[in-house]
Amino acid sequence: MTNWLRCATPRSEAAYRLVCFPHAGGSAPFFHSWAEGLPEYEVHAVCYPGRASRLDEPLPTSLLPLAADIAEAVRPLLDRPVAFLGHSMGAVVAFETARLLQAEGHPVAHLFASGARAPHLAHPEGPEAAGMDDDAIADALVSLGGTDAELLADPDFRELVLPYVCGDFRMFDAYVHRLGALTCDVTAIAGDADPQVGTQHAAAWAEVTEGRFTHHTMPGDHFYLTSNPPFRLIEAAFSAGVPQSVR
Repeated sequence: MTNWLRCATPRSEAAYRLVCFPHAGGSAPFFHSWAEGLPEYEVHAVCYPGRASRLDEPLPTSLLPLAADIAEAVRPLLDRPVAFLGHSMGAVVAFETARLLQAEGHPVAHLFASGARAPHLAHPEGPEAAGMDDDAIADALVSLGGTDAELLADPDFRELVLPYVCGDFRMFDAYVHRLGALTCDVTAIAGDADPQVGTQHAAAWAEVTEGRFTHHTMPGDHFYLTSNPPFRLIEAAFSAGVPQSVR
């Protein structure tokens, strides 16, 4: 099995697959329990280098080569309908991975963009992001919450976690959107109290797809999906867009 993907609960009989892309500073275990909530899906989570089981590997420094590596790992999964779900930075990584696969003639069936501004919009920190030091980056991410933020706030873990958290932040800040739309359906999801992703930021994902677009608001902040995973929304939106002939 590739070291780019982790599947906690393999389901060879599953009709659908869902590939989950973690947020900046996140890792595959964030989605470990999702197979239980999506019993008809085989759930895979992307393992970014430089953390968790890949701690000894170099951190990714450019988002597009990262997407290319993930696309290569995902190709063997495309023998059945596959949806991508990315949270925060992960939504843009998922978007670019989907564009690469689409260019090869293998479009994914659906993209769920969670807690993320559309890829062509300015990042929340604006032009000041490039000059932020490690502590400022850590404080900005801690303010958003999430399990990784708890680690950053713990002095015993901070030294271990800080390099990949800041590496992801700087990689994402350097990302430059290129023109070109997806053809698959896209669903944008955001928390109603997310301080970084407002309704207009999530709705702008409609501009990067030629497929159907829907926008949903969930109760919660930037990490609404920690306590309220959008399982039923995923099931309804994904399966509705899959042709009967491939179900």
